[in-house]
Amino acid sequence: MRTLDFSPLYRTAVGFDHLVNLVDRVKQTERSQPAYPPYNIELVADDQYRVSLALAGFELSELDIVLDQGVLTVSGEKTPKESGSQYLHQGIANRNFERSFQLAEHVEVKGASFENGLLDITLKKELPEAMKPINVEIKSSVGVSGGQFKAA
Repeated sequence: MRTLDFSPLYRTAVGFDHLVNLVDRVKQTERSQPAYPPYNIELVADDQYRVSLALAGFELSELDIVLDQGVLTVSGEKTPKESGSQYLHQGIANRNFERSFQLAEHVEVKGASFENGLLDITLKKELPEAMKPINVEIKSSVGVSGGQFKAA
């Protein structure tokens, strides 16, 4: 088992302790999550993502998506059906599930669609105006405007 040593980070940086907590939560989540349902995480653009879950056999009414404190949780609850069928092999998983994704700061859910057994959730990272770079005009004391200072 690999362990990460964050002590150099604590010696040189202030306020990054939430990263250690995030890494711990992700490690715990990875161990506790089952492999079902299969999913993809796709980078659509520099600041846009798509999470796709393969949910064959589910109906829209059986699915639920919740975003709570930066954790996106997708769950499905199958309605039991009386089929009377006797399966020789049942490889299509018609079982309840819950899958969680830890979202980074400023990542927001923009929408979701369910088509052909695939649930697609669109995410976008949107920085607040206060965090975006700004251009500051440099003024001279003699009344001539100079260049611009770029704040990053």
